[in-house]
Amino acid sequence: MEFREKIESLIGEFLKEREDLFLIDLRFSAADDITVILDGDQGVSVQDCLDASRVIEFNMDREEHDFSLQVMSAGLSEPLKSERQFRKNIGRELDVLLADDTRVEGELLTLDEKSITLVLRYRKPKEVGKGKVDVVEEREIPYSEIKKALVTVKF
Repeated sequence: MEFREKIESLIGEFLKEREDLFLIDLRFSAADDITVILDGDQGVSVQDCLDASRVIEFNMDREEHDFSLQVMSAGLSEPLKSERQFRKNIGRELDVLLADDTRVEGELLTLDEKSITLVLRYRKPKEVGKGKVDVVEEREIPYSEIKKALVTVKF
């Protein structure tokens, strides 16, 4: 079995045992630096990262193939990529960059296999007279139109 295939297989076996975790990204550099990014329905602990790392470390021979390994959780700087990630963030604020490079910010209300629905809250000028009115609207966005989606942290 080729090096990359073996790593993918080991991660796959680990995730079969830990159904609460899922793979976000698996990167290989030209120098065989491996980066594994995990997420979980209830988050990812340091122990989860250690367990995944050990599965790879204990089943690979560094004498045969030298590599470096980094296993981490998907942080706030990592964009949401899978439906499962969107699902765990229902009720949170998202900053979504669309394919046409426009930005939409809103609370993730619902999702299905094709799209997400955000609740947008903003102020717009009154149609008659001076001042502004508060607007609350729902907007459905197909996954195909999402270039990048990040969870927004507010303090």
